[in-house]
Amino acid sequence: MHALESEAPLIVYFDIKSPYAFVAFRPTLALEAELGLQFDWRPLTLDIPSYLGSARKKAGKVVSSEGRSQRTWNAIRYSYRDARRYAERQGLILKGTEKIWDSSLPNIGILWVMQTDRARLGDYLEAVYPPFWRRELDIEDVAVVEACLEQAGIRSGGFADYASGLGRAQHDALQPQFHPNGIYGVPTYVLGDEILFGREHIPYIRWSLSGRVGPAPDIAYEIA
Repeated sequence: MHALESEAPLIVYFDIKSPYAFVAFRPTLALEAELGLQFDWRPLTLDIPSYLGSARKKAGKVVSSEGRSQRTWNAIRYSYRDARRYAERQGLILKGTEKIWDSSLPNIGILWVMQTDRARLGDYLEAVYPPFWRRELDIEDVAVVEACLEQAGIRSGGFADYASGLGRAQHDALQPQFHPNGIYGVPTYVLGDEILFGREHIPYIRWSLSGRVGPAPDIAYEIA
C-alpha cells in the first residue's frame, strides 16, 4: 500500500484520536454518499509526543507533562475550542482526552472494515468516534474495539489476530511514508496529485469529483 496511490477517486486519512478528524468524519461520509462513490479510508496514527510533547490529566487537571511550553499548551487549548464548535453543530460531544492514546488498534479497525465489510464503515466510525470523545472507550483494549465492530454489525472474529499480524503490518508500513510524501496530519485527502489537509477542502473535493463545473468554491468549513 503506497501512501499516495489508490484505485479509489479519493484517499482519506483519519485518526480516531484527532479532534479535527472527529468533526470531519460525518461530513466526509456524507460527501461519499452524496457522490455515490467509495473513498479509500486509511489510518494515520499521529505521534503527538514527537511534536507537541506529552501530558496526562486526572479529573480535568494536568498531573504530568513533558516537552510542552506555555505556547504549546495555548495552541492545544485553542485547537480543542475550535474543534468543539464544529462538534456541537453536529450534536456531538467533544471532551479533551486525559492522556495521549495509542489509537493504532481502532485505526487498524478501519483497515479491517475496509477489507471485510466496506458498506458498514460509517457504522463502525459511529460506534467508535462519538463514545471515544465522550471518554467512554478504552481504545487500547482489543476487546473494546471488537465490541465496537460487533455493535456496527461487523464480524469481530479474527480481528485480534489481524490487529497483531497482517493488519498491524499494513498499518505500520504506511506510517513512515507520510512525511516524505507531504502528509502531516488528519484529516488529509489525497485527490489525484493534490494533498489537501483539513475538512475545509470538502467543498473543493465535491466540486472536483463532480466534474469541476463552474468556478472552484472557496476553501471554507461548511456549517455541519
